Amino acid sequence: MNTLNKQILRLSVPSILANITIPLVGMVDVAIIGHISNASAIGGIAIGTMLFDLLYWNFGFLRVGTSGLTAQAFGRKDLHRSVEILAQTTSIAFLSALFLWAIQWLFVTAALALIPCSTEVSEFAREYFFVRIWAAPATLLLMAFKGWFIGMQDTVSPMLCDIIVNVVNMFASYWLAVHTSLGIIGVAYGTVIAQYVGLVTAFVLLFAKYGTCLRGNFHKIVIFNDLRRVFRLSTDLFVRSLCFMAIYVGFTVITSWYGDVQLALGTIMMKLFMLFSYFVDGFAYAGEALVGRYVGERDEGQINASVRLLFVWTFVVGIGFTVLYALAGDWSVRLMTSDTSVITASRPFLIWLILMPIISAAAFMWDGIYFGATAGKEVRNCMLFSAAGFVVSYLVFFHFLGIQAVYIAYFVHLCVRTVYLSIIWKKTRHSLLA
Repeated sequence: MNTLNKQILRLSVPSILANITIPLVGMVDVAIIGHISNASAIGGIAIGTMLFDLLYWNFGFLRVGTSGLTAQAFGRKDLHRSVEILAQTTSIAFLSALFLWAIQWLFVTAALALIPCSTEVSEFAREYFFVRIWAAPATLLLMAFKGWFIGMQDTVSPMLCDIIVNVVNMFASYWLAVHTSLGIIGVAYGTVIAQYVGLVTAFVLLFAKYGTCLRGNFHKIVIFNDLRRVFRLSTDLFVRSLCFMAIYVGFTVITSWYGDVQLALGTIMMKLFMLFSYFVDGFAYAGEALVGRYVGERDEGQINASVRLLFVWTFVVGIGFTVLYALAGDWSVRLMTSDTSVITASRPFLIWLILMPIISAAAFMWDGIYFGATAGKEVRNCMLFSAAGFVVSYLVFFHFLGIQAVYIAYFVHLCVRTVYLSIIWKKTRHSLLA
């Protein structure tokens, strides 16, 4: 058990250290705009960021699918297949980026036509989008590389990539927004610069750590080998991402119906919600690597032991963040904005910060476990039910509770994820090892 704990910490701690910098980037972007502009500008970056979430989260399979498939090949000691998976997923990532470039104008025009927001918010979101879209190849390729590193039981390499990307992003965005004529749109240029710096870092790490493995297996790669399984898993994860995006976009769009102040508040609250998830995701990444590896080794005992310990660590983190949010919720909002109207509007919603860690901990951990098991159909079905729960909950409560209903709906979807994945885990585990 001590050995397994060490493995969990070896895999999770680098991911947590990297993930700490991820919310800081979003928080710095919002804080820069929150302190040099107004609620409309915060709303603009919220819509602009949401547009990229609409695009990139749908390609999340490039990371989670790659990690699970690679971890299982690692467990089988099949290095040739591991390298083949890398070649396949990076090829898909590059072609996907070219597709996004081709549809950029059509996408942003259609999306903004459907999102109700003020003219000022829309104009900034459009300008932000047309700058940041040029980072698409770097962003999608980084997803594939990070998934492959995790599958190879290496979370240090993606940690280095993430830290470099996010530190460069913070400093570049701040400098370009505050100290150049670009103004607030400088945050988009900072993101583009950071993504390409991260991609160069990933290539350097790949050849430095795995050059021998790549040279020994690359000439035997067949891009179309076992590609049907890759596409089947990718399709399930793509549907899952669409459902998740329906929830996330639904949350942002609904808050926008209540004005720019509530949209700005919803943006800040979601950033604070995600702060906790980035810590738990470190253990979820460890779950992807370990469960995938032990599925490849067909070791049911180690799968069960890993799942038990991962949940222990997850709930320890959840309890810690519940205490933190209870003590520092109001201060956290003030850190994000100096707009008094947004600060005042936040007070009836701070209870959701306190509840977030306990309610969501198991949902996030199950995701990592199922990704490692490459149980695409199960996570797809789970998110279909969760999205339905979000919609139904909002429709039930908004007549009585107004905007509070969207927060209730968001938490209902988390509960559905936890309950559904908990119920079907035993059956899923047996099917994997049958």
